[in-house]
Amino acid sequence: MNDPVSPFKGKTGLARVINAAGYSWAGLKAAFRHEDAFRQEVFLLVVLVPLAFYLGDSAIERVLMIGALLLVLIVELLNSAVEAAVDRISLEHHELIKRAKDMGSAAVLIALINVVVVWGLILLG
Repeated sequence: MNDPVSPFKGKTGLARVINAAGYSWAGLKAAFRHEDAFRQEVFLLVVLVPLAFYLGDSAIERVLMIGALLLVLIVELLNSAVEAAVDRISLEHHELIKRAKDMGSAAVLIALINVVVVWGLILLG
């Protein structure tokens, strides 16, 4: 079977890794520049990561605390990507667009609840 290949998939090896790192850095910069929620969550991360090192009694606790925070950023990036793609398609009100945006927002909320649960269980014992 002959699979169609994107013309943008030409790089391999180290060149692909370097390109991918550049695209990732561009994505982080775009999220920080254009997404208020992402900036707030980065601020939360900057404040809470040092606290995780101070308050966590073991490496496992620290990893769980920091991992929960990083999960929020990951989910926020995916939510922002969905919103940007949907907005590119149409800015008109449509029930499916609303549903997609609401689901992305719900995913971020669940990730934030996860932070509270993980940190709470670790700190309260």
